[in-house]
Amino acid sequence: MIFAKQAKLATGWAQNVRLTVIDGRITTIASEQAAQASDICVDTLLPSVANLHSHSFQRAMAGMTEYRMAGKDSFWTWRDLMYRFTSHLTPEHVEAIAAFVFLEMQEAGYASVGEFHYLHHQPDGTPYDDLGELSGRIAAAASATGIGLTHLPVLYTYGGAGQAALQPGQARFGNTVDQFNELVTRARQHVGHLPDDCGVGIAPHSLRATSPDDLRAVLAHNTQGPIHIHIAEQPKEVADIESWLGARPVEWLLENADINLDWCLIHATHMTADETRGVAKSGAVAGLCPITEANLGDGPFNGPAYLTAGGAFGVGSDSNVLISLTEELRTLEYSQRLRDIARNVMVVGEGSVGDTIYTGAAKGGAQALGRGAGEIAVGVLADLVAIDSTAPSLCALRQDQLLDGLVFAAKDDVVTDVWSAGRHAVRDGRHIKRDEIIANYRAALQSLMASV
Repeated sequence: MIFAKQAKLATGWAQNVRLTVIDGRITTIASEQAAQASDICVDTLLPSVANLHSHSFQRAMAGMTEYRMAGKDSFWTWRDLMYRFTSHLTPEHVEAIAAFVFLEMQEAGYASVGEFHYLHHQPDGTPYDDLGELSGRIAAAASATGIGLTHLPVLYTYGGAGQAALQPGQARFGNTVDQFNELVTRARQHVGHLPDDCGVGIAPHSLRATSPDDLRAVLAHNTQGPIHIHIAEQPKEVADIESWLGARPVEWLLENADINLDWCLIHATHMTADETRGVAKSGAVAGLCPITEANLGDGPFNGPAYLTAGGAFGVGSDSNVLISLTEELRTLEYSQRLRDIARNVMVVGEGSVGDTIYTGAAKGGAQALGRGAGEIAVGVLADLVAIDSTAPSLCALRQDQLLDGLVFAAKDDVVTDVWSAGRHAVRDGRHIKRDEIIANYRAALQSLMASV
């Protein structure tokens, strides 16, 4: 049993709440209760937010790409540096880095992650004896940390729009359609050893890294589970796809694929008004990564129009240059304020911006990962986060201001506990395997940097 002095239920705020969790799901909720001796007692209980987009290995690069080289630095120059970095990663490095990243996510308040995984092969592109070797390493990291994993093997067949050949730095990513389908099968076998809430989807990397025929073939073969795709992140990407396919990326996708609630369109940064309404109407989730989008100079998402059209959204840490749920959410709003020269932008009409962003991200992230979560209600997965409302950054706020305080005034250190489908991995603000996982990460980084 979990006892919370207050909880944000699907029906609203409630006081003195006791929850029962059985087999990873919430089975009973009762308010105005007294805590029992055996209860796990917390201050304020919230539905946890899913981290819907992560490339975990990139965490090891954080801080290494912030030196301006001669000429104009951009996403594309960052990408070249990333490719060179990946050539030194071993399976052991991948597992240790992913475990550390998942720990950081949980301590920040995330209960689950969508791992958009495109590092598949050996550095020269030769497959491992087990085609799903590196997917297995991601699953092992999820097992070690207890995080809820939606694994998303990536189809990456071409080096650019127009079916350009893979570059040498992309050799570890590449698969034919048949090889990719076999890879997904192996990934399902690895993830099948995890708890039942964990699963596998697919991720056609982007329109520039696949082709219309390949995309159709992969979708026809993989008919169950989430589908994630990078879309319209950079103006050059939009121009390249329009030149090749005769339509902008979002426009082409809406016209040529059955975009529905299973889809998550990552970034969707550069959309027209019609595309914005089209994505919202489709029921797909816009996967926003505000910290990475700011770090890479992608540009801000068109938030107000998307919310007005009823669009679903969630957030992810993408490059993992900084893993912080509170920072991710506030950067989303602040990017809108900077563009519009206005305040309190990410809300329709009147209301709490913090509540809108937090609850929207919780529901949209759960949808994007195929998890029956995103709210506190009977029957849903117990993806839960507890925060301390008596912390200095929150102690002066009314109950109806707490989510505003969490999003705009607090740091992740107000998180005290996190449950992933009932697995209680963060207690008193620390992951239960913190010391072991960090020691492994330090050792992996020492080995990695000796080879770079």
